[in-house]
Amino acid sequence: MLFDRPMGIAPARRRRMLVVCSALVALAAVQLPAQTDGSAAAASTIPARLDDQTFWSLVSSISEPGGSFRSDNFVSNELGYQWVIPQLLRTTRPGGVYLGVGPDQNFTYIVALQPRISFIFDIRRQNMLTHLMYKALIEASPSRAAFLSQLFARPRPAGLDSTSTPEALLDAYEQVPSDSMLYRTTLAAIDDRLTTQHGFQLSNDDLATIAYVYGAFVAAGPDITYNFAQRGGYGGYGGYGRGRMPSYAQLMVATDSERVHRSYLATEANYGALRTDELENRIVPVVGDFAGPKAIRAVADYLTAHHATVTAFYLSNVEQYLFQQDDDWRRFYTNASALPIDSSSTFIRSVFNGLGYYRRQSPGLRGQQLLGSMMQQLAAFKAGTLANYYDVIESSAP
Repeated sequence: MLFDRPMGIAPARRRRMLVVCSALVALAAVQLPAQTDGSAAAASTIPARLDDQTFWSLVSSISEPGGSFRSDNFVSNELGYQWVIPQLLRTTRPGGVYLGVGPDQNFTYIVALQPRISFIFDIRRQNMLTHLMYKALIEASPSRAAFLSQLFARPRPAGLDSTSTPEALLDAYEQVPSDSMLYRTTLAAIDDRLTTQHGFQLSNDDLATIAYVYGAFVAAGPDITYNFAQRGGYGGYGGYGRGRMPSYAQLMVATDSERVHRSYLATEANYGALRTDELENRIVPVVGDFAGPKAIRAVADYLTAHHATVTAFYLSNVEQYLFQQDDDWRRFYTNASALPIDSSSTFIRSVFNGLGYYRRQSPGLRGQQLLGSMMQQLAAFKAGTLANYYDVIESSAP
């Protein structure tokens, strides 16, 4: 997600937040007790596999009424979203819970962090349905090359195998035109897998939305971007414009801060781990407003009942919007305070347009990811020392 208005941070506020942050560890320990012995993941009673009925019951019962956003947000606009993964791997443990927002960049975090279960929030019902589209395609595709063939409705090029680099995969599919018959048969297979094989109760409007999203991927291919929206061609689409947004191909071949390819298409092992999660129904997309009355709190109740602890919560830059909408930011942090966390639980947030730390990552990136201790920052909110978006950024680290 992206917020366009440049903002600055006053030096005085920066100094004040450094003082505030130095006191947060003690405050957090008082208000939000940590579980530091590693027992949380071991004690979790979340099933290793959710049956279809349980999965759909979670999607349906947790979800709120759908809302709107200014873009279809087909793919991320955060080229540097992998940057913080090495740090996350040093400070978190596998087997916990991943929470996120938005489209498929969540898959890369999930593959890296190896949670027992993941919940993906988004105010748009279309995002939930996009994740179901991915679920159907990933389940039906035993390899990366097979997945890309179905995602873009393009015949598989010769010469691709399990050792192909992500660059080789995306370059190969860039050269192949889409196929109208493959488009129609794949869309029908998506609908059949979701509604007949899984038994998910999708309306005609839901299926039309899935067709709308799938049509965008087929029309644009590997060049699809966050704000692809021109009409004509497959599913009502035709043409595309990269603008300043990274394409799907660029996102898939990006690296982390140690120049390691981390995307879910980087290796066959990464893709296989993601496919296992999808086959076992352990990636649960829900419709939910961060500031809403239900979704986050319902997930908190589920996790608490199953003795599970949040490993990471990827926020994109949703907080920027929340701070512009009356008390939405307070409602979000109140909701997040209900989540079961420990001292390693981490917020992952995206920052654009020179907000403080922007230039500390690669100069080629328009924005960057920051990490924040959930325990410390939620304690600061309760104490009244986290009161605006500047405070959020200043108490985070690159």
